[in-house]
Amino acid sequence: MSIANLADRNAIETEMPWAERDVPKTLYQMLSKTAQKFPNGNAVSYQILSGPKDKAETLTWSELLQRSVQAANLFRSLGVGEQDAVAFILPNCNETILTILGGAIAGIVNPINPLLEPEQIASILRETKAKVVVTLKPFPKTDVAEKTAEAVRHAPDVDTVLEVDLNRYLTPPKSWIVPLIRPKLPNKEHLAHADYKDFNKELARQPTSLTFDDSAGDRVAFYFHTGGTTGMPKVAQHTYGGVVYNGWVGGELLLSEEDNIMCPLPLFHVMACHVILMAAVYCGSHVIFPTPQGYRGEGVFDNFWKLNERYKTTFIVTVPTAIAASMQRPVDADISTVKKAFSGSAPLPLELFRRFEKATGVTIIEGYGLTEATCLVSGNPVDGEKKVGSIGIPFPYTDVKIIKGSADGPVEAGEDEIGEICIDNPGVYTGNTYTEVAKNADLYHQDKYLKTGDLGRIDADGYLWITGRAKDLIIRGGHNIDPAEIEEALLGHEAVAFAGAIGQPDAHSGELPCAFVELVDGASVTSEELMEYCQVHVHERAARPKHVAILDELPKTAVGKVFKPDLRKRAITRVYNSALAEAGNAARVSKVIDDKKRGLVAQLERNGAVEEDVAKVLGDFTRPWEWSS
Repeated sequence: MSIANLADRNAIETEMPWAERDVPKTLYQMLSKTAQKFPNGNAVSYQILSGPKDKAETLTWSELLQRSVQAANLFRSLGVGEQDAVAFILPNCNETILTILGGAIAGIVNPINPLLEPEQIASILRETKAKVVVTLKPFPKTDVAEKTAEAVRHAPDVDTVLEVDLNRYLTPPKSWIVPLIRPKLPNKEHLAHADYKDFNKELARQPTSLTFDDSAGDRVAFYFHTGGTTGMPKVAQHTYGGVVYNGWVGGELLLSEEDNIMCPLPLFHVMACHVILMAAVYCGSHVIFPTPQGYRGEGVFDNFWKLNERYKTTFIVTVPTAIAASMQRPVDADISTVKKAFSGSAPLPLELFRRFEKATGVTIIEGYGLTEATCLVSGNPVDGEKKVGSIGIPFPYTDVKIIKGSADGPVEAGEDEIGEICIDNPGVYTGNTYTEVAKNADLYHQDKYLKTGDLGRIDADGYLWITGRAKDLIIRGGHNIDPAEIEEALLGHEAVAFAGAIGQPDAHSGELPCAFVELVDGASVTSEELMEYCQVHVHERAARPKHVAILDELPKTAVGKVFKPDLRKRAITRVYNSALAEAGNAARVSKVIDDKKRGLVAQLERNGAVEEDVAKVLGDFTRPWEWSS
C-alpha cells in the first residue's frame, strides 16, 4: 500500500472496515505466518559492542519462532496464564526479544525501563502482579541486577527471576575477564521470596512447539508503563488487536520483507517494540539492535554510519537527539542502501532536518504516537509531501479530532484552530487504557476518543501539528518528566513559597527542565543553593533542573495557580538570547508571542544581524522564531 495524501489514506479505509481486514488475530498467528513465509530470512540481529566488525548474533524467522515458543512454554511452566504478567528489566539483546514475544504469547508481557529507580520498578511489579521477572545477571558497568533484586524484595507476587548473562555475546579475552570482575549481589537476602534461575538454561529445556492452546482471540497482551522518569508511572494496557494494528501500519505503509532496519532504540519503549519489531513480525523485515543501550551505547555514534554499511540498512529509526549527535560525525561509510528514516518522540527542528537530508540524501519521515494508544497515530506520507514540523496525516482507521472548549462545553475545532488532540483507533483500549480504573475517569471525549494531553491543530491538507502540551509534561530527549515532582521538591525548601517547573528549549534534547520560584517573605536563598537542593531532593537525575530563577513574584492565574505560559516565554527569551550572544550574533529576542497556529514564537530585533546567521544559531531549537518587524 502507498499513501501520498489524505485522499489515499481515506481510500484505504473505504475498501473495507478494519474488522474485515485479513490480519492475524494473535501475536502467535502473526509470528507463525511470517516464519512460514520467510523461514530462512534474517529476523533480528544483535551485537553487544558497537564496532562494524564486532561479533553479532542473527536469528532467522524460523529460529525466532522456535525460541519464542520455547520462551512461552517456559513462562507457562512457571505458572503464567493468559492474565498473568511476565516483567522484564533488560537492556536490548536477543533474550529481550524472546521475552517480549514469548511473554505475550503465554500471558501479558510487561517491559520496564531499567533506568528507573528500584522503588519505581517495585511499584510497577506490584501494580501488574508480575509472577516472573527476566533481568540481567550481574554484569560490569551496569546496576540493573542490583536494582531488580531490590525491587523484587518489595514485589510479593514475583515467584521466579530469570537471569540473562550478556557474557555469551563477548569473545575472548573480554569473555574471560567478565567472570573475574563480575559484581556480586550483597548477600543471599536478595533472593527474598523468588527463585533465581538461568534464562537460557531453562529455555533450552523447553520444546519448540506450543505446549498449550494459543489464545482464542483478542485479549490484553502487554503492560507498558508511561513516562516514569519521575514519580510512579502509570501502566497502560495493550491488546493483540492494537499490536497487530501497529504491525499492519508499519508492515504495509512503511516497510517490507526487503528492509533492513537499524533500530538503536530501547525495546522497553513502544516505538521500538510496537512500531518496529511488530512491523517486522508482520511483514518479515530484518531488525538490527546495536549494543545494550542502543544510541546510548559506547561508540555507537562513532560507528553509526559504518554499522549501517555493514547491515546494508534501508531504514533508520531515530529521534531528534540521536539525529543531532549523528550529525556531529562525518558520513564515513557507504550508506547508499538507506532509503528512509523515521523520527518520533519529539518535534524535529527544521535546521536539523535539512542538515540530515543534506548529509545523507535521505528525507526524514516524522510521526506521532503515544503509549496510551499502543503507539501509532499519524505520520508524514512516505510517497507524499513531508511538512517539516508536522506529524503528518492520521494513519488509516485512526480518527483524530481536535477538541476545544466553548461556552457550550467541548466542541470540535475548525481548520487550523488549536485544541486537545483526541484519537480513536484499534490501538485505543477504550475504557481500559490504564490498569488502575480510577485513572480512566475523564480520559475520553464522548466516551470514545482518547484525550492525549497534547494541543494541536489540523491544517487544510489534513496534516496534524502539535502546538503544546495540555499536561505540561517536560519531554527531554523523548523521555517524559512530570514537572510536579520538581515543584514538590522545591516547595520542600523552607525559603520557597511558590514553584513552577517547565521545559526550557535545548538544541540537543529538545527540552531540559528548569524552574522558577517565589520566596517566602523575608527569606533568603540563592539560585545556586536551590540547584544543590534539587540534586538531593529530585531523585531522578534527568529531572533535576538545569536552571533555577528566583522571581519577586511568579505569574499566577485569577485563582492563584502558577501561569506557566509566561514562564515559558521567559525561558525561551533567556535561552535564545544566550545562544545568540555566545555565537557573537547581535540579534536578540524582544518578546515571545502566542501564535494561534504555531504556539509560542520568539520575535527578534535584527540589530544588524544576517538572517542566515541567526538561522544557524536558532535552527536546532524546536520553537519557531521570526523578525519583530
